[in-house]
Amino acid sequence: MTLIFSYSLRNLWTRRFTTILTAGGMALVSAVLAAALMLAEGLERTLIDTGSPDNAIVLRGSAETEVGSSIDREDAAIIQVQPEIARKPNGEPLSAAETLILVYLTKKGTDKAAHVQVRGVWPYSLELRPQVKLISGRLFRPGSHEVVVGSSIARRIADSELGGTLHFALTDWKVVGVFDGSGTGFDSEVWADAERLMAAFRRNSYSAVIARVPSGSAFEGLKSRLEKDPRLSVQVKREVEFYREQSEVMAKFIRILGTAMTIFFSVGAILGAMVTMYTAVANRTGEIGTLRALGFKRRSILAAFLGESLFLGLFGGTAGILCGSLLQFVTISTLNWGTFSELAFGFRLTPQIAFYTLAFAAAMGLLGGMLPAWRAARLEIVDALRSS
Repeated sequence: MTLIFSYSLRNLWTRRFTTILTAGGMALVSAVLAAALMLAEGLERTLIDTGSPDNAIVLRGSAETEVGSSIDREDAAIIQVQPEIARKPNGEPLSAAETLILVYLTKKGTDKAAHVQVRGVWPYSLELRPQVKLISGRLFRPGSHEVVVGSSIARRIADSELGGTLHFALTDWKVVGVFDGSGTGFDSEVWADAERLMAAFRRNSYSAVIARVPSGSAFEGLKSRLEKDPRLSVQVKREVEFYREQSEVMAKFIRILGTAMTIFFSVGAILGAMVTMYTAVANRTGEIGTLRALGFKRRSILAAFLGESLFLGLFGGTAGILCGSLLQFVTISTLNWGTFSELAFGFRLTPQIAFYTLAFAAAMGLLGGMLPAWRAARLEIVDALRSS
């Protein structure tokens, strides 16, 4: 068996031009699949990592997003004094009532506007988001028309660099700092003082209350207490679960579209592999007859040709993964269907995606080589030697 596979590998090298062309077709298909899966994974991880596993988020009972939620000041005050919420050394609850508003801002280098999330935050908001770090400038002063912007906003939105001025709600807002959200959705946000932002938009209610609730039992207690409180009409979720739900629809759409495109393109790659293997069988009919005359069984011939097509698939799949991995250096922005704001995120390659892509490429190789291998194995010794 070792001899027969060595023979197959040498023949692939002898026909290296057609081998490279066939493997190249499979590499392109594999790269498309890997890119689609990496895109969906990047979107999911960006949103899921936005939430902290130790935080709970409280929204209006029927709301699906922060933008569509509304919590009165009185209700927010009730929520923030619950005993399950962690406390600071001074006894104050580690929580923040925040408001989220969509505004139109102009993109750099164009006259096109983009939906951008402006988050009104409290003093403890930064402590509740340990993944957010100020990288230049300073935090805004409470009660002022100052803002800090995420790193993606600073790159994409006009006048959002440090020292710039953003205009929304008929007000000029001075950019006094830039923060890095560690690749999370916060990178695509502008942060301002919650009370000043609400006054600018003439709003009297918050969007959500974020609170540090580290233990599982404490979270369940808080959830049960608030959702059963007749004074309130709220829902309580873990922050990571909330952001996971935000990513599900779009990530699923990307995966379905990417898989459909890959299956469509894979038909051409499979046919290319099939033509290559049929040509190999036709050119090596005499060699096949000689191998059979030397005592090699039909299953050995079948295994040899299937091995060749499998190698083509694996080689193409590996090349496709390597090409797809380069996309990790690319950051794109798209519309977040949950909030209708622009969200910047990157491609992410995981071992699971690499395995799925390689398995799909191997399947393409096997399907492309199955019929030619079967034909080679069914050749009669006399007929094969006569045609040589």
